[in-house]
Amino acid sequence: MKFSCEKEVLLKEILTAQEIISSRNALSILSNVYLEADNDKLKIKATDLKVSFEVEIPVDVQISGRTTIFCDKFLGILRSLPEGEIVFELSEENVFFIRPVFKKIDFQLRTMSPDKYPEIQKVSEDRFFKLPQKDFIDMISKTIFAVSTDETRYFMTGPYLERVDKSLVMVATDGRRLSLAKKELPGEIEGLKGVIIPTKILNIVKKLSSGEGELEIAITEKSIFIRLGELNFSSSLIEGQFPNYQRVIPKDNKYMIVIKKSVLEDALKRVSVLAEQKSRKVLFFLKENSLIVASEENEVGQAKEELECEYSGPETVLAVNYIYVLEPLREMGSEDISIEFTEETKAITLKPIPEEDYLHIVMPMQVT
Repeated sequence: MKFSCEKEVLLKEILTAQEIISSRNALSILSNVYLEADNDKLKIKATDLKVSFEVEIPVDVQISGRTTIFCDKFLGILRSLPEGEIVFELSEENVFFIRPVFKKIDFQLRTMSPDKYPEIQKVSEDRFFKLPQKDFIDMISKTIFAVSTDETRYFMTGPYLERVDKSLVMVATDGRRLSLAKKELPGEIEGLKGVIIPTKILNIVKKLSSGEGELEIAITEKSIFIRLGELNFSSSLIEGQFPNYQRVIPKDNKYMIVIKKSVLEDALKRVSVLAEQKSRKVLFFLKENSLIVASEENEVGQAKEELECEYSGPETVLAVNYIYVLEPLREMGSEDISIEFTEETKAITLKPIPEEDYLHIVMPMQVT
């Protein structure tokens, strides 16, 4: 095998490959990236058995062939090389040579047989449907922070995706909060059942998305496939029964606070400096058109800030984890937000104003 290409063309794809590869398998085939050169194209594959990546890039192929090499070291070598054209060659002894055209630099890497490389799942073209990249990435951003990190509750460690009427809904929860984002579908999708998607593939797609144009998604019984331009990703789905999130969403809240998002966000950042770092608890003291945000750290000090808001209801105290309020606020693009509740022990709902297809539910903490 022998081919050549510009450093930057290959480096970008190997960076993506390294994100996919399992770091726990430092000396196994799973720590290698698969390379196959043929017809002036280089096919690149990477997998950790759950999440996979595949792409083809144009290169100048002199001799067709395939191999696998240790991705981490290959990436390190590419990063260290000067800009320009690089020649890559596999010898008869299965040593992979890396040589820049205009510099006297010579790297050699050991290889592993491509025959041992795991097969990457495929799906038929008719299973794919299209979505605007911007919409899908927005849904990820508004939900992924709320997934559970508790591996014993594996069925909540990824966002849940389903079709509801003519919309696509993404939900994430860790049992103490819930985020829901909804986007109208551009067309009909046949046979889309609710699935739980691992965060790894969603984080990678979010990172690599330009936000322009469309992406393609296909979902089978056990896998999801996402096509982002020339980049092809696939992942096993998380098995299990996602909680009935509709039961968590309050239908009729009695009271509502309307406040400037930036005002509440800034106050929470300030007051949280003296919140107990384990509980992260802050208190909302409510009275007519006034919200006092307060915190106290034992043996250290306390803080409070009074904010103007629209509120007409009984004097009430709500206790919340300030992180569970700050994270959804960052994802709301509106100037004003609403905080809705019925009583201090029941779920609190945060929404942008004007109301969009997004809401966040927070379970309150004990006041004392």
